[in-house]
Formats: sequence, structure tokens, C-alpha cells
Amino acid sequence: MEPFSQRKTHFSLPVDSDFKATEFHPLSSSPPHMLAFHLAWLSLFSCFFSTFSIPPLIPIIRNDLNLSVTDVGTAGIAAFIGSIFSRLAMGPVCDLVGPRIASATVSLLTAPIVLATAFVSSLTSFILIRFLVGFCLANFVANQFWMSSMFSSSVVGLANGVAAGWANMGAGVAQLVMPLLYSLVKSFDVPENTAWRVIFVVPAVFQALTAILVLVYGQDLPCGNYRDSKKTSNKPKDNFLEILFHGLLNYRGWILGLIYGYCFGVEMTMDNVIAQYFYYRFGVNLEVAGTIAACFALTNWFARPMGGVLSDRMAKRFGIRGRLWSLWVVQTVAGLLCVLLGRLNSLGGSVAVMCFFSVFVQASSGLTFGVVPFVSKRSLGVISGMTGSGGTLGAVVTQMLLFSGDKFSTQTSISLMGLMMIVCTLSVSLIYFPQWGGMFCGPYSFGESSADDDYRLLV
Repeated sequence: MEPFSQRKTHFSLPVDSDFKATEFHPLSSSPPHMLAFHLAWLSLFSCFFSTFSIPPLIPIIRNDLNLSVTDVGTAGIAAFIGSIFSRLAMGPVCDLVGPRIASATVSLLTAPIVLATAFVSSLTSFILIRFLVGFCLANFVANQFWMSSMFSSSVVGLANGVAAGWANMGAGVAQLVMPLLYSLVKSFDVPENTAWRVIFVVPAVFQALTAILVLVYGQDLPCGNYRDSKKTSNKPKDNFLEILFHGLLNYRGWILGLIYGYCFGVEMTMDNVIAQYFYYRFGVNLEVAGTIAACFALTNWFARPMGGVLSDRMAKRFGIRGRLWSLWVVQTVAGLLCVLLGRLNSLGGSVAVMCFFSVFVQASSGLTFGVVPFVSKRSLGVISGMTGSGGTLGAVVTQMLLFSGDKFSTQTSISLMGLMMIVCTLSVSLIYFPQWGGMFCGPYSFGESSADDDYRLLV
């Protein structure tokens, strides 16, 4: 049988020795590299659309179900908690069965739950639905794992940034589209308590369709699927516990999880509260509040990819030290802008600062995943899962401490969230790679034979 690694050696993009693309052309759909990219971001886009199709309708849902502010906050936390566990599990699953099967399975399993949102009738059912829908965001881990399997280290930061950034726009599109769909259905004299329920067929069907596309047209690796590679590989198979063990013992994964918790976690929190914030604080109507909230998320179109590009370019000049320093600077600026956002009292000023803040916080997410692929080759999925779970855990902690109940006003909570960002970002200074150094220290020289597989860069 022909070795798996030699089955296909001709690609439309230049590749390295592992057949990973060394160039990134987002306007191309050539298989397997760019086709995988488009399937990955579109599938995750649908999951973000599903998860954040509820927040812009909260004022309507709250009236229909007689929910309090605390009830809404609890439901928001439930959505994030569901995402934590699913993301953590998704990493090892990707290591074992590949990102294609893992991604499509999660989307297909959660699509009926999205549709079930139309049938909620109590606080308990609303919280349960938000918890279960949050599981679909585990697709983020498969998204980043897939890009790291398809693209070389020279462009992996860019590929990860664009794939996740374009996908994250799903939250913004949901903020914009769901209120418009609600108004459209209501214009046909459909009662309010029915109109908001009917429109959840849109995210449910969209998510299922993208999952089917991933299954039919997707490919795990440049030369085929995971199942084929395992059949023809001469390497001993790593079992689940071994993969998990090596990932969990790598302290860099825990630090990146904390950092991601206060960039992407903050972004998720803002997606959850920003429409309500402008609706109640400045008295704008539902459509205007949704449009403003959409502006925050839609900057992902360029902001997160920009973080990936910055990470790659800084790495070319300064190595891993450039990736770490740029992450610290950009995320610290994002924290300062978040503090300022909570201190402003004018609508125009708040919208302007919110837009600048969104660019920096989303670029920080791209910069974080510009580091992730270099932490562990053997347990890449686990490290991706740890980092991704850290993002949602940060959102849970922030939501519980600052946005649940009435202990703080929303504007005060936003400023405090910015301070938490600044403090937690300091931990990036603790990341050190023996071969490449850290923010303040150079590399530690040692022989090739002593380099452990878990520390090897993907080059």
C-alpha cells in the first residue's frame, strides 16, 4: 500500500515537508487546504450565529417568560458553562478522530436543540436550552485544530486568525439579523410571543446544513482523513490518556487559557450584554441596539485576522518573543479601552470607543492562537481545548462576578472587566520555550537529542 504521506504531493498551494500550505489565499477554495478553511469558518460561523441568536431578543423573551435581570444573567452563564466542558472534551476528540468528524457531529447534535428554543416556556427550560446550545461552540477547537493541521507555521497565525475571526462574525450577524427577522414575522400580524419563537428555525437549519457540507466535502489532513492516516502510519498510536496527560501537564496551555479568558472571554461577555446595555442605558430601540451590538462582533472580519498577521510578522523578526510581546501590548490596550468604555456617558462616544475596543480585544484572540500551535505537537488538540475552554471560563467568571444581579451597574462592570484584563494579561511574561525563549529571556541551548516531542515547534 502506498504510504499515506506520499498519496498526494501536488497541490495548488506551495507546501512544506508535511504537505502543509506555506501560503494563505482566503479568496481561493482550492482543495484541500483552502476548501478546509472555508468549511471550518462557515461551520463555526453557524454555531456562533445559533448561540448568539438569543441575546438580541432578550428584552422580548424576558417579557414573555417574566424573567428578572438575575434570571437573564444566570441563563447567560449557563450558555458559557456548556461551552467550557464541550471545548475541553473537543481537543482530545480531534486528536483521536480528526476535526472533520468532531466538528460535524457536534453541529448535528446541537442543531435540534437550537430549534427547541422555540418551545421554551419557563425559566428552567430557558436556562437548559442556553446551556445545551453552548455546546456547539466546541466547534471552535476543531476549527483551530483543522487550520493547524493544514497550514505551515509561517502562516498558521494568519490562518487561525481569519478562520476564527470570520466565524466569530456569526455573533454579530445574529445581533443584526434576529431583530430584523422578528420584526418581519411580526409585520404579518403574528403575536409577539409567537414571532420570536418562529425565527429560531433559521439558525437551526443553517447549522445543520453547514455540518453536512463539512462531512461531504471536508478533509482532515492535506493527504486525506485521520482514519486513513492511522491505518497506514508506522508510528505507534498514542492513546487518549497519553495525549491528555501530556497536554494537561504543559503549563503554557494553562497560561494561554487564562489569557484567552480575558480576551475572547471578554468578547463573549460583551456579545451577551452589549445590546441590552445600549437598549436600557441610552434608550435606543431593539433594532438600533442590535445594530450597535453587531458592529462590535462584525469587526472580527479583519480584527482577529489582523492579530494573526501581527503574530506571524513579529515572529519573523523576533521569534517567539515577538509573538508574546505583541500579545501583551495589544491585550493591555484593549483592557484600557474597556475601562474607558464604562466611564463614558454619551451614546456617540460609547459607540466609538466600543468599536476601537472590539478591534483590540479581537486582535488579542488572534494573537493568542498565534502562540497555541507551538506549545505541543503531540497534544495540539488538548492545548487548543484548554485555551478555548479558558475563553469560555473567563466569560463565566466575568458574568458571575460583574453582570449577575444588581451589585454593580453595567457601566461599572464593564470598567472592572477592563481592569481584570490588564492584570491577567501580565501572565504572558511567564511563558517560556527552551528552544526559543520568552519575553525577557533568550533560548536555553541543548542538543537535538534531548529535545522532547512535546516542546517541538511545528516547523
